Amino acid sequence: MITMASKSLRHRSNETKEKDTQNTSNAKPQSRSKIASITTELEKATGATTHRLWTRAVIATSVMIVVYFYSQQHKIKETKFAAANEKLPLRLQKFECSESYKTEIRRYPNCVPQKCGRFVSDHLVEENEVNVLLSLVRTIFAITSSSGGATILNLNTGALSYKEQFVNAYRVPRVAAEIREHHLAVYNTIKNKIKHAIAEQFGISKESLYLTDPTFFSLLTNLTAKTINDEYWHTHVDKETYESFHYTSLLYLNTYQRDYKGGRFIFINDTDASTPNTIVEPKKGRVSAFTSGAENPHYVEQVTDGERYAITISFTCDSERAIEDLIIKKN
Repeated sequence: MITMASKSLRHRSNETKEKDTQNTSNAKPQSRSKIASITTELEKATGATTHRLWTRAVIATSVMIVVYFYSQQHKIKETKFAAANEKLPLRLQKFECSESYKTEIRRYPNCVPQKCGRFVSDHLVEENEVNVLLSLVRTIFAITSSSGGATILNLNTGALSYKEQFVNAYRVPRVAAEIREHHLAVYNTIKNKIKHAIAEQFGISKESLYLTDPTFFSLLTNLTAKTINDEYWHTHVDKETYESFHYTSLLYLNTYQRDYKGGRFIFINDTDASTPNTIVEPKKGRVSAFTSGAENPHYVEQVTDGERYAITISFTCDSERAIEDLIIKKN
């Protein structure tokens, strides 16, 4: 009985295995078909996504390349004529005068430059002289100043920024009390030093040069401009802005990057696109001077932080446009 039972079990087991094998064999083509279908769908989905990502990457890279080369092509080129970390006895650039300047200045034969141009010197003015004037204007501008980014004091006329207008400094008792004889003596000494340097560098007679108006102290900051007088950063030509100007000079009373950011003086060389703009970085005691015609268009960068102090001292060749040396006003 045991033997027959065993044979019977083995027989049924073999039948079961054959059926299982048959079922498995029949199932494989269906499973493979489904897997192949899923794989195809995944490949299509992945391929589309990858294609989109690749396309976006290519476009982004192309845009970056175009922007880079455009910015390089249109980037304003600059060259430093005088850096703040330099100590310059004299640096000079000479070039042809503009036609309008030559035409106008011919009326003053002793005042015609051999060539137009610009120069910078850090050796004309003594540090103690700068300190006297810097102390004076800081004191006055602490009493009254512009609501915008540019405060002006013209010691010759008395014009002084007060909020969004001008007042006469000599009629403001607290201000008038600060202006002493020794301040004016230092100012006149500096003016004469610069006058002689301009005459020497441009080959003209110093007797043909006269102080002219406006001549002023300036304080530039990053305050928002309130009036047109506060917008000091526009490109201009001095001779067009101030008809009496023939030679312009600036004395810087403090230093770029140490006392403030921004505020560099920039000559625009727009006659030739390949010629870079010329930069003067202000430095305490530095004098910058130039012919005032269309050969020297320029602007001052906006100050982004701190306070920038300077004096503009202007000269004319027209004796009728001359102003007297500074004296104490008795108004």
